[in-house]
Amino acid sequence: MIRRQRLAAGVCALLAALAAGIAFPAAATAGEPTGEATAKVDLVLDVSGSMRTRDIDGGTRMAAAKQAFNEVLDATPEEVQLGIRTLGANYPGNDRQTGCKDTAQLYPVSTLDRTEAKTAVATLSPTGWTPIGPALLKAAGDLQAGDGSKRIVLITDGEDTCAPLDPCEVAREIAAKGIGMTIDTLGLVPNTKLNKQLSCIAEATGGTYTSVEHTDELTDKVNQLVDRAADPVVTPVATEGAAQCTDAPTLKSGLFTDREEFGQERWYRVEVMAGQELRASVSVAADRAVGPDYGALLRAVTVHGREIVRGEAAGNGRTDVISTGLRYPKPERDDDDSDKPAAETVCLQVTNSFSAASGVKTTPGLPLELTVDVVDGPSHSGDVASFGLGRGWWLLGVLVLVGFLAGLIWGWLSRWRVAVWRTN
Repeated sequence: MIRRQRLAAGVCALLAALAAGIAFPAAATAGEPTGEATAKVDLVLDVSGSMRTRDIDGGTRMAAAKQAFNEVLDATPEEVQLGIRTLGANYPGNDRQTGCKDTAQLYPVSTLDRTEAKTAVATLSPTGWTPIGPALLKAAGDLQAGDGSKRIVLITDGEDTCAPLDPCEVAREIAAKGIGMTIDTLGLVPNTKLNKQLSCIAEATGGTYTSVEHTDELTDKVNQLVDRAADPVVTPVATEGAAQCTDAPTLKSGLFTDREEFGQERWYRVEVMAGQELRASVSVAADRAVGPDYGALLRAVTVHGREIVRGEAAGNGRTDVISTGLRYPKPERDDDDSDKPAAETVCLQVTNSFSAASGVKTTPGLPLELTVDVVDGPSHSGDVASFGLGRGWWLLGVLVLVGFLAGLIWGWLSRWRVAVWRTN
């Protein structure tokens, strides 16, 4: 038994050592950070009457939010300007028109005075309606100025009560302005309709939706989102693809935006030197009502029309954005190839299969975001695109070998155990 335990421990140690020793190639970042631009975050808190409900760690939803906010304010990075906006905090009456205007800036988006911000949060008491749409519009105005990252974090326990101003449409309107604003949503109640609405709001701007049911979860998630706002921002560059490769713009490494009509194809050109690797990805967003089934295709082809590699993705209406990507490593030149050009022009073709819903305008085209990154390729030509795995091929071989050895040892241990059992 002791020998078996030692062998098993040895196998585990071998696997752990291999896992720790495997070095994955670092992905290069496309585009350049904007530098010293100030990051801004507006925390939008639901203070409607339902926040009195006691179902979070034995206390009210409002108490959980206050505790989370206090901890978040203590941990906010110095380089982040933070503000707090409320919805449903001031009007306790039944007049819907008045209740749907009930959103106010509790603490302005500015360099944080923690004591002042905490004092403001402490005064909050669950009061009125849930005007999510109007609050998001106001929050977008709070963050409009400046070049840094802009993030709205919405915390709510209920659906918007101010239709027909649909919060999802408000989020799409904010995204369409092209001001680089992200909305993240956190739901305090695991409710299907609420989850759907908050997911739609987040997806419209490339944000995230999270359902939280405990105070520590809420604290951790808000802290994570505030910290993320301090990350360097890559500013997309507007470009215009062509209808064919010969007329396409030549792109360097970076992040680019364009518009693509329904079912249209857009072409771009990239120069790839021998020994370099082209990495490209594309996201196409549905900023209006579309059919439930759609797809996106990204192809790399030669100037003569021969396909090199492709990436494709399909959707079924659950998200508003679809993304795909590809990699093309160009081998180093051999001595025999010295008479060939060192650079190759690669044509990137982007196609979508979105269809507009009945009565929906088809212009302008759908928002398209293209990332192009040209980096140093694999060290040896033998590593290039082995079955599409590139440098990951040797990793797969190591894992297969480890699995084979572990299977042999496990089989031997099993046979030994059966033999001991029969002997006894």
